[in-house]
Amino acid sequence: MTPDIRSEIESTVVMDRQAMAATIRSMALAIANGNPNIEDLVILGILRRGRPLADRIARLIGEYTGTTPPVGSLATTLYRDDVRSGAAAPLHKGDTHFAFPLDGRTVLLVDDVLAAGRTIRAAMDEVMDYGRPRRIQLACLVDRGGRELPIRADYLGYDIGTGPGEWIFVRLEEIDAEDAVLLQRNVEAEPSELEGA
Repeated sequence: MTPDIRSEIESTVVMDRQAMAATIRSMALAIANGNPNIEDLVILGILRRGRPLADRIARLIGEYTGTTPPVGSLATTLYRDDVRSGAAAPLHKGDTHFAFPLDGRTVLLVDDVLAAGRTIRAAMDEVMDYGRPRRIQLACLVDRGGRELPIRADYLGYDIGTGPGEWIFVRLEEIDAEDAVLLQRNVEAEPSELEGA
């Protein structure tokens, strides 16, 4: 008789609080250096975890340059192609909100994890509905691979390729009461290995 094989989740810390802080600081410095006309920069954090990252990056840019870029929130739900096609149900994660014009500005999109690229494409579609920026840049804390669209981050914190059954989870103090980046994977375990877990 074949034993009953079940799966459990194995979690590995990719970045702890100190590593995340150092990575975000490096990203903010690179963004400041890449935008000498910092007064033209506005930042839109993609909900949900892109917004607190955007706030942190803006604060650090302000420390470096003396100018803190304005920050807003971008909710891409209604622009996602899987929702429009009916392949997925819309998950309401908040509302788009910003109080500054986009025309002629450099818009920096901020997200926690870059994967297929479809969320970023939706974000760009939404931005273009609100105005005509001079350019759009992208900053992501982690790139987990698996791209389905030709999109890449201009500013990237950490690059880690994930395989089938692997996911990246970013936990932020503002939402999750801790800062960490976790790699989680499904692993098969025999019943005896699961007992007492």
